[in-house]
Amino acid sequence: MIISPMIFHFSGVNMSDEKYTENGERPYRERDRGLEPQMEGRDGDGGRGGKGKVFFKKKICKFCIQKLKIDYKDADTLRRFITERGKILPRRITGTCAKHQRALALAIKRARIIAFLPFVAD
Repeated sequence: MIISPMIFHFSGVNMSDEKYTENGERPYRERDRGLEPQMEGRDGDGGRGGKGKVFFKKKICKFCIQKLKIDYKDADTLRRFITERGKILPRRITGTCAKHQRALALAIKRARIIAFLPFVAD
């Protein structure tokens, strides 16, 4: 296989679909400044419901606020922190602090071993 060198000739003609000005600069686009063009939805509202900025409620650790103890024998409390399939929910979903999330994961694992909680969904 012989590889031949390719010679490109740039005489003001660009091979892409973009049109350049005479001085070789690309014309201004909204994407250049980080502004994406707004896509109109079916209702013509811009696709976000027209609510502006969305503020979320800060999640707080239930165990810190209510001074609850994490116990592997309390299956009803532990069930709130696993999915229907039996997976442990992450901190960003439940809002528990790192200290209590570690204890919660350990309690769920212990409850699974002694069959208070299922390993997988039924």
